[in-house]
Amino acid sequence: MAYKHLTFIQRCRIYGLWRAGHNQSAIAKEIGVHKSTISREFKRNIFWWGSRIPQYRPHYAQSYTDNRHKYKPKQIKFNEEVEGFVK
Repeated sequence: MAYKHLTFIQRCRIYGLWRAGHNQSAIAKEIGVHKSTISREFKRNIFWWGSRIPQYRPHYAQSYTDNRHKYKPKQIKFNEEVEGFVK
């Protein structure tokens, strides 16, 4: 089973179901992912903007996800350019 990232469309569906009052298990079943995926999504991307009411916005969640992936450490392959630098 391959790991798949949530898409922006799935995040929009999560937002709509969450706003409609569904719990995490119901959202997971509707989206077709494990309930821990929804839990992690909310843990990473729910914000408290000057109030005590949690806010989830799919646009912000997608942009934060893109930034996390952009700046995560990458494996550098040992190619001719790197070999020349080392020598």
